[in-house]
Amino acid sequence: MAKARSRLENRAEIILDAAEALLRRSGSRTLTIDAVAAEAGLSKGGVLHHYASKDALVTALAARKVERLRAGIAEHAGALASSPARMPLAMIGHAREVYAEECGFPDSLLIATAENADAQAGFRAFLAESLRDLAGLETRPGAGAAFLFAILGLMMSRSLGFHDLDGADLDRLFGALEAQARALPAPDAPES
Repeated sequence: MAKARSRLENRAEIILDAAEALLRRSGSRTLTIDAVAAEAGLSKGGVLHHYASKDALVTALAARKVERLRAGIAEHAGALASSPARMPLAMIGHAREVYAEECGFPDSLLIATAENADAQAGFRAFLAESLRDLAGLETRPGAGAAFLFAILGLMMSRSLGFHDLDGADLDRLFGALEAQARALPAPDAPES
C-alpha cells in the first residue's frame, strides 16, 4: 500500500515537472492537460486523476513555487546569525541564488497565476506571512517591506523581460540591498 501511494505521489511531481517544462519552453497558452500528459508520458486520465483541471494544475505549480521560496529563504536564514538583517539577508541570498541558477519565476507561470485566483491566494499568503515576519524584526519601520518589494520587483521585472541586466549589474544591485540590510540598527541601538 505504501509503495502504491509513493508511486502516486511521484506521479503528481512528474506531472508538475512536465507542466513546468512546458511553461518554460512554450508559455502559458500551451499549458493544456493533453500537452502535460504528453510531456509526462501519461494518459490524460492519469493527469486528471491528480489535477482535475488546468486551474488545479496551475494552483499546484504556484503552491510548489511558494514552498520552494519558503525553503530557500529558511535555508539562508538558518546560516545567518540572529539580527534585524537576518530575514532581509536570507531573502536577498535566496533571490541571488535563484538568479544565479536561472531558475526563477518564469513569466509564463506568473501569467498563468495572474489568471487564477486560487493560485494567487498562495502567493498572497506568502507575502502576508513575509511582511508579518519582517515587521516583527524591524528596528526601522517599513524597512523589511521595502527589502521584500525591492527583491520581488527585481525578480518579477526580470521574469517579465523588463530588463536584461548582466551578472555584474545584478551583483551590484544585490550588494547594495545587502549593504542596506546590514546597516539596519540593532534593537535598542541609537539611530545615526
